[in-house]
Amino acid sequence: MLFRFVATIGGLTAISRVLGFARDILMTAFLGAGWVADCFVVAFKLPNFFRRLFAEGAFNAAFVPLFSEKLKDHDPGTVLPADARRFAEETYSVLLLVLFAFVGLMEIFMPWVMLVLANGFSDQPDKFALAVTLTRITFPYLMLISLVSLLGGVLNSLQKFAAVAATPILLNLSIIGGLLALHDVLPTPGHALSVGVTLGGLVQFLWLAIVMRRHGIALRLRRPTLTPGVKKLLLLMAPVALGAGAMQVNLLIDIIIASFLPEGSLSYLFYADRLNQLPIGIVGVAIGTAVLPMLSRQLADGQDANAMATLNRSIELALFFAVPAAVALMIIPGPLIAGLFERGAFDAVDTAKTAAALLAYAAGLPAYVLIKVMSPAFFARQDTKSPVRYSIIALVLNIVLNLILMGPLLHVGLALATAISAWVNVALLYYGLSRKGYLAIDRRLGQRLPRLALASAIMGGALWFLADRLAPLFHQGESMRILAVLGLVVGGGVVFGLSAQLVGALRLSELRPLLRGEVS
Repeated sequence: MLFRFVATIGGLTAISRVLGFARDILMTAFLGAGWVADCFVVAFKLPNFFRRLFAEGAFNAAFVPLFSEKLKDHDPGTVLPADARRFAEETYSVLLLVLFAFVGLMEIFMPWVMLVLANGFSDQPDKFALAVTLTRITFPYLMLISLVSLLGGVLNSLQKFAAVAATPILLNLSIIGGLLALHDVLPTPGHALSVGVTLGGLVQFLWLAIVMRRHGIALRLRRPTLTPGVKKLLLLMAPVALGAGAMQVNLLIDIIIASFLPEGSLSYLFYADRLNQLPIGIVGVAIGTAVLPMLSRQLADGQDANAMATLNRSIELALFFAVPAAVALMIIPGPLIAGLFERGAFDAVDTAKTAAALLAYAAGLPAYVLIKVMSPAFFARQDTKSPVRYSIIALVLNIVLNLILMGPLLHVGLALATAISAWVNVALLYYGLSRKGYLAIDRRLGQRLPRLALASAIMGGALWFLADRLAPLFHQGESMRILAVLGLVVGGGVVFGLSAQLVGALRLSELRPLLRGEVS
């Protein structure tokens, strides 16, 4: 069951990520890594920071377990229970009111917000003004995407994952369409991208509203009231909002500090993080999204042993994809960046600087994925305080490392600090889960981890050899670069698959039931 849900979410997320790369390729061609690109990165990051911190982080962590409690004996094919519908509608009304007020205040005070977020722009009036304008255009996206998170939480709790997983596809199509249609109409391509972001949020909201109505679970607006259920939701959200989004806070701090670094630093970090986010989105988000409602239901039914097994299999599945992906990104960051982005305004110097940041980010890739997989084990038990303490420790460490490493390593130091702090966060999460009895590594997982490391190392050696042999192709035009990248990706995938089978990291006998969703 878990694997089928993960496959559904991950497959649709993969489509979204492919479209995301098409979007980023267009961005690099139109914007490169100059000051307009830096301004758009800030405008895109700010609403996304609040989205990931509150909407996807705090809200989902608190809402899904509470909503799942009200679905304890619910048959997915029957009418939604009245108390569950009422709780969702009460939350919907309060959330909309709070979001409307927050977005309005941010629009008014955006210049002062920008002084905090990108103070390094303040000595360049044109750059600062553009950052403010673009962020004002994108910020309504926060309200729309937060409402999408609520509708998505309802659908995910009802095990209807496909429609929610498809929403990022709509966002990427909107951004691509906005750039292509408006780049010659508006003052800069950054304006066109920003309009595309907000339109994307509107399209996503309308899409899920239609899906909800089709399933007979459309929510109606009530008078906003702090009912006992909503109060409990807010109490659970508060600590998560402070700590569970520490990785996003880390990225925001990177933006603030990078605004003081040489021009293009923000863009290098953005493009590197985009590539690093591919496995995080496909694997980490997919498993985290599927495992939270599953754990919540298992624990509500008293199935503690099944919940422990679910968490072990989730960690195993996450690392099976994340570890080889991290090795690949660290071995061939330059060829990957060159093949995907080096065209138009994005030159070889930009490739080298972005590749250095990607290598540093990739060192923490398994940690980023594990955070998304391990945190739901706390949230499903309505324990939102423990992850907070761990996240705050990791956040403070990230700030200290940023300040230490930014001098000698510039933007690469910021990426490396993020990776190190993520690993510390994982170590603390594991400590907390083990101490509370929520996680004990079972025999299968313990045997698979060293074999997975060995298979990944073999693949890394093969990639290093292939990259050396294919290096001349990267100087023979764009089409040959793309072919070389495809060769590296396919070659690395084949070597890892064979190695994993030979060393016992994965058995072929497990693939068929896994793909059919017969393994729980």
